[in-house]
Amino acid sequence: MKATLVLLALSICTAAPAQSLFREETWRPLTADNKAFRPGDVLTVQVLENSSAVTSADTGTRRNNRMQAELAHGIRSVGQTSLTVGGDFDGGGRTQRTSRLLTTVSVTVKEVLPSGQLRIAGAQSLTVNEELQTVTLEGLVRPADISDGNVVPSTRIAEARITYLGEGDVAERNRRPWWRKMLDVVGF
Repeated sequence: MKATLVLLALSICTAAPAQSLFREETWRPLTADNKAFRPGDVLTVQVLENSSAVTSADTGTRRNNRMQAELAHGIRSVGQTSLTVGGDFDGGGRTQRTSRLLTTVSVTVKEVLPSGQLRIAGAQSLTVNEELQTVTLEGLVRPADISDGNVVPSTRIAEARITYLGEGDVAERNRRPWWRKMLDVVGF
């Protein structure tokens, strides 16, 4: 009877699967920084972007062409004609654009490259006065550029693509209407 109980206890013990409390994909040493370093980790990006561009052009052209013909018979002039063509053009233009974007976006590490760089991507949407504003961000980050607080400035992101789009009445009013675009193509 004792032998049967021992065999039964051994069969129950061997049938139970062994599980470990250690999971390699989520393990972090006690002395490690709380920085993003693997796919799925969240990283905070402080977007501080300023851009300014000025373009100007001045054009001036002058053209005068003159053609004259005379038909003579002997000493007497039989016919005379003249053609004068001239033109003046003065043109100029100036374009100036300034933009500034200050925001904080949380992104996710999508991939760790063989070089150790982190490929990040994320988006943030915010509605203000019934206007939907969306910031999307992607690029490459060196782990050394991430602060102890798990924050990286946008100026330290390689191959950065930062897009800021607004949708609503104000954004719609800033777009040229279709008929104006058509007139621009025709040259009016």
